[in-house]
Amino acid sequence: MKNRIRFRILRIMLLIIIVICLVPIGQAYSLSLRHKEQQKELKNTLTTGRQPNKAKNSSENPEFLHDLTSLYQKNNDFIGWLSINGTNIDYPVMQCSDDYYLTHNFYKKEDTYGSLYVKEIADVKTPGTNVIIYGHNMKDGSMFGDLDSYKEKKFYENHSILSFETLFENRTYEIISVFHSKISNKKEYFPYYQFYQADTKEEFLEFYDNIKACSLYDTDITAEFGDTFLTLSTCDNHTKNGRFVVVAKRIK
Repeated sequence: MKNRIRFRILRIMLLIIIVICLVPIGQAYSLSLRHKEQQKELKNTLTTGRQPNKAKNSSENPEFLHDLTSLYQKNNDFIGWLSINGTNIDYPVMQCSDDYYLTHNFYKKEDTYGSLYVKEIADVKTPGTNVIIYGHNMKDGSMFGDLDSYKEKKFYENHSILSFETLFENRTYEIISVFHSKISNKKEYFPYYQFYQADTKEEFLEFYDNIKACSLYDTDITAEFGDTFLTLSTCDNHTKNGRFVVVAKRIK
């Protein structure tokens, strides 16, 4: 009798453990599905905005590309769309004064996936020498979860081109450097995240020489003063506060 009771208690305890383990898995799966549905909706909005016969809204800024105004009208923080063939990276990019979109989606709802975003200091319109896009490294491969693929040179060789459509123009970039970094006050890692504008050749070379020296492999792509860059930054577990960074040079 005692053994039977112990067995029942053991079964209940095992069942509780299984439920506790399955709940976060189910929650993660549900969040992933919700994220995919949201992305599908945003892509549909983008596609609709590109229809040639779609009438323009009178409130549109005349400087904006007509293709993207449908998304801008839904959220005025929207500044462009980033896409890389062969990856899941195909998302709207937001701009904010702080890290608001680290924890909020396109619709300004709290979301662990957050959004791809640039900080207010980034000059997206002109553009400035460097625009940094931040995004989460999600385990399901969404957001910047696929950026890790660039740790392998073979992947880079087949996916070296990035497309960044801003509200003002379509831009194409070619990857020039791929490297590990860290958010730190020490000088062991180059603070790429502080670089936005080079007004002199010396300022330009400080950034350029460092990102080339840090690169995991030689891309054979060079740059000169006057070129502009797009930097993609995400978290990386190679060290505490680690980052994985991909820098691309604008080619058109």
